[in-house]
Amino acid sequence: MTQETNDALRLLLTRRSHPAISLEGPAPDEETLNTLLTAASRVPDHGKLAPWRFLIIRGEARQRAGERLLAIAEQKNGPLGDDLRKQELERFSRAPLVVAVISRAAVHPKIPVWEQELSAGAVCMNLLTAAHAAGFAAQWLTEWPAFDPDVANLFGMQEGERFAGFVYIGRPTVQPAERPRPELSEIASTWTGE
Repeated sequence: MTQETNDALRLLLTRRSHPAISLEGPAPDEETLNTLLTAASRVPDHGKLAPWRFLIIRGEARQRAGERLLAIAEQKNGPLGDDLRKQELERFSRAPLVVAVISRAAVHPKIPVWEQELSAGAVCMNLLTAAHAAGFAAQWLTEWPAFDPDVANLFGMQEGERFAGFVYIGRPTVQPAERPRPELSEIASTWTGE
C-alpha cells in the first residue's frame, strides 16, 4: 500500500464520534467549512439529483434556535423543569457549529427514494470524516427535533424534506473512550451460491 492509502485507512480507522457537549470553539472558518461541505457532497448520488442540502446554524443563531425549541417543547408538553429547559435552550449551543443535513428525497421514475435517503446518510458520514481529517471532532445526532413538524417549519423545510441529522462540529476537549466494535465474524459472511 502507498503512504497515501495508509493515511486514508488510518483516518477511517481512527474516526470517532465525540459527544457534542464536549466540543468547543473555534468553529471551522468559512473556507474550511466550504471544504468540509464540498467533501461531504462527494457521495454516491444516482441520477445526480443531490437529494440533500445543508443548513448551517452558528453564532447567536444557535441560542435563538434553542429558545424556539424550548417554546415548541413547552407548547407540546407543558412547562418543563429547570434541567429540561436548560437542555432545550442549549441543544444547538453544545458545539460552535451545527450543520443540519436535510434529505430532499422524492419519488422519481428511475431512482428509488431509499437510494436518495441513503445518499443523504452518506453525506452525514462524509461530513463526520471530513471534520476528523481537518482536525475537528464531530457528532451526528437526530433527537426529537429531527422528527418534529414544528421544528421543520422553524427551519424553513419544504414539503417532503426531512432532517437526515444534525452534525455538531468543534474542537475536542476530551479523548472519547473507544467503544466495542462488532467482530467481523459476526457481521460478515461469504455467499457461495451453493
